[in-house]
Amino acid sequence: MNATEHNTRIDGKALAARVQARVAYEVESLATEHSVTPGLAVVWVGQDPASQVYVQHKRRQAANVGMQSYEYNLSQDTSQATLLRLIRELNDDPHVHGILVQLPLPHHISTPAVVAAVDPDKDVDGFHEVNIGRLWRGDNGPVPCTAMACSLLLDQVHVDGLSGLHAVVLGRSNIVGKPLANLLLRRDCTVTMAHSQTRDLPAVCRGADIVIAAVGRPKMVRGDWIRNGATVIDVGINQIDDAASGRRRLVGDVAFSEACQVAGAITPVPGGVGPMTIACLLDNTVAAARRQLALNNRSDNVFTTGTAGPEPPSSGATAPDFAVHGCSADA
Repeated sequence: MNATEHNTRIDGKALAARVQARVAYEVESLATEHSVTPGLAVVWVGQDPASQVYVQHKRRQAANVGMQSYEYNLSQDTSQATLLRLIRELNDDPHVHGILVQLPLPHHISTPAVVAAVDPDKDVDGFHEVNIGRLWRGDNGPVPCTAMACSLLLDQVHVDGLSGLHAVVLGRSNIVGKPLANLLLRRDCTVTMAHSQTRDLPAVCRGADIVIAAVGRPKMVRGDWIRNGATVIDVGINQIDDAASGRRRLVGDVAFSEACQVAGAITPVPGGVGPMTIACLLDNTVAAARRQLALNNRSDNVFTTGTAGPEPPSSGATAPDFAVHGCSADA
């Protein structure tokens, strides 16, 4: 079978719509059965353009699934004490079920101190040390959204599961690389974590069934790094100058046109991991609301994506036939 002819572009937008349909059903159920609307508070400091765009996307998608969105944009010179005071207030607010502090923060604010200040049960980013521990132990709790997005996207290709496959994760960050390696190990992958000091990185990648690039370097992974028929997940979002148009455009960490010639399946940038990351954030938020209400978490939250669900259901609708396989690590 020729990989070029049968290459599959993994549609992150379509899968995100399915996840959001499921989330919308659960939001409506909480409102109908418990008179609670899940609330997501997003806090960001300064006027970073990329953060502003990302927050706008979160606001729009939260509204689409019926969630309440609270936004707190603090000035660039906000003190760490002021930010921590706001987080304590949000921790105590019963209308807020999920808290996300947009990174990066200004240099005068300690990111570890801010992450540690968020109530672990409201930490929908999954960055708190308690939730990191839950993840590595296999306990219930929020999973970092981008890592879970990658895991769900892999399910669109590997419908029989990931057991026994060799996955190379490029990048060892606490946000993506490390939690994703854990998720893959839990699904019985053989995982290699590669980084800036890895020797003969192209050869390491060529030995993989799955290559996940999360390094933040435009087009670093070339087509000749990819084994014929391998699955490629591109986490990178990089802006580069486009000589043809004279404008800037988004590219991933993978040289897409080259990789397409050999990969069996690949995520595009944009339209791949990005939409799914926001969808998993919304799923983490509705799961957090259920935990705070002391409800049994979703029995259908298993390691399978099932079939596509419908659009967000109207009142009285039945649950979409779609089970998110652990955006909240409740499997």
